[in-house]
Amino acid sequence: MVVPHHASGARLARHRLADELTGLVPPMVLADLVAVLAELVGNAVRHARPLPGGVVRVAWRLRGPADAPQIQLRVTDGGAGEGPRMRAASPDAADGRGLHIVSGLASRWGVELDGLGQCVWAEFEPTGADLLVTG
Repeated sequence: MVVPHHASGARLARHRLADELTGLVPPMVLADLVAVLAELVGNAVRHARPLPGGVVRVAWRLRGPADAPQIQLRVTDGGAGEGPRMRAASPDAADGRGLHIVSGLASRWGVELDGLGQCVWAEFEPTGADLLVTG
């Protein structure tokens, strides 16, 4: 999907992801996916140029069985010259923790250049307690 290169883009992406994956992945996993997607889209809006048309491209893929899902999130923007990197943030800093959150919640993440621009991706391979579905 494409969302505006604007703060509203993160909200649109979060809602669409939640709508599409509710019932397909456990609630705890979905909460992590939504949090990471919000960070990645927010970072694209704050730090990178938009793709042509003033948008950011957002994609996700769910593979594998319900008891061992693999989920990948991808956010593509026009890049910022320098790729995203984790920074040290002081306790008083208002920002600078986003990629630490991504790193803590995702199994792995990275950056690549694709045909559209710069893509930041995060992969999730939930195991154990993450997969418990509570009602």
